[in-house]
Amino acid sequence: MAYFKQNTGFFSVIFGLFWLISMVITVNGIGANWGTQCSHPLPPDVVVRMLRENGIQKVKLFDADYSTLNALGKTGIEVMVGIPNDMLSTLASSGKAADKWVSENVTEHVKKSKVNIRYVAVGNEPFLATYNGSFLKTTFPALQNIQNALVKARLNNQVKVTVPSNADVYASPSSMPSGGDFRDDIHGYMVQIVKFLSDNGAPFTVNIYPFISLYIDSNFPVEYAFFDGNATPLNDGGTSYYNMFDANYDTLVWALQKNGFGNMPIIVGEIGWPTDGDINANVKYAQRFNQGFMTRTANGKGSPMRPGPIDAYLFSLIDEDQKSIQPGNFERHWGIFTFDGQPKYQLNLGTTNLGSLVRAKGLTYEERQWCVLKPSVKLDDSRLAPSVSYACARADCTSLGYGSTCGDLDARGNISYAYNSYYQINDQDDEACKFEGLGAITKSDPSRDTCRFPVMIEPSDNGSELMFPVSGIRSCFFSISILFLTMFWL
Repeated sequence: MAYFKQNTGFFSVIFGLFWLISMVITVNGIGANWGTQCSHPLPPDVVVRMLRENGIQKVKLFDADYSTLNALGKTGIEVMVGIPNDMLSTLASSGKAADKWVSENVTEHVKKSKVNIRYVAVGNEPFLATYNGSFLKTTFPALQNIQNALVKARLNNQVKVTVPSNADVYASPSSMPSGGDFRDDIHGYMVQIVKFLSDNGAPFTVNIYPFISLYIDSNFPVEYAFFDGNATPLNDGGTSYYNMFDANYDTLVWALQKNGFGNMPIIVGEIGWPTDGDINANVKYAQRFNQGFMTRTANGKGSPMRPGPIDAYLFSLIDEDQKSIQPGNFERHWGIFTFDGQPKYQLNLGTTNLGSLVRAKGLTYEERQWCVLKPSVKLDDSRLAPSVSYACARADCTSLGYGSTCGDLDARGNISYAYNSYYQINDQDDEACKFEGLGAITKSDPSRDTCRFPVMIEPSDNGSELMFPVSGIRSCFFSISILFLTMFWL
């Protein structure tokens, strides 16, 4: 005991060194994207417990929410913290703004809360072709200013900057990986950014989605999206590619190599498969894709050009019912867990002895009751279409489309689903089930087969307020969707 008392300072120093070393060593294993665009987000401490119990050692965030980062303190979980695109202009034009952002969102958490922040993601897919160059002039200056701020904070050796990019920043005119290079319209800009990343020992981060290829091209060979080796291989000068991921990944490798950065580390920032909102977005395909990717990751298998282990983050951890659905209804269904942290399917991450996902614990749900169309209402009532349009624009009707989990509901079922979604998102407020006398509250669960009528979890202190406003894009989409839904009952 006397020895211990006399050497507490020594042990404190040793402990501090071990903690510091853990901050700079890259964690092996799979990571996960943790998005929070939810009407009823899980409390951060619940999510962190899920991460730990499922052996997920890395997490990628899309912002720098204080409660989220605080919950990750002293866990050892490696964190990539994000800067949203709408902040790039401010950070690009002001070094002081970048200094303040790093101080409040990195230094504060690293030093005080012991959060293992490893990367700062400057923007999120800012060079998407659909953005028409909106962030072209601000991304690189913001990246430079954040890097300079990390240097001033003396964190640049343990925290690296990166720019998560969509796979459309590169292409191959020959459709072969070996023809890969950066997109013509941003080529010089991309090389400039890649050089900056390389000079600062930072990785290139790319998001790769075989599902999207299948979604936008009905002629895309389905088997080529998966890792089973059943697809007809693509032969690139003697190298065979049996799946789209490897071909896409190596197209980037070739692009980097051609521009003088052949050894640059690559992070796959997002990869996954949705379970709803499209005929190909289903549990069967999602399980097949994610398990295929996890199995090869656990075995340390890379691509033909980069045969070593791949650093990747699954997209995503939890469903988000408030995400923009401009790309498609599937956007709200990428999670390997439902909104309330329940596993959607068997998935062995290779991180625990259980071999399957561990659900969220300690949740409190709203009362088991639902809002449905009143049985006495006739389907030719002129108030129905406007009421459904109103409900869907303010809630989530993405499970009602063709080929989706609730796509087989009849007219009454469609209307009831829309009503219930609005009712649940509004915390079962009685007013939210009136719909001019068309709705009725029931204790009988209307769920059937694959179609789940959810009951929300009770809002947490860290949860967001109800999200009534909808973007113009989302409103436009639902206006189109309702025209389709109206066909079921008119």
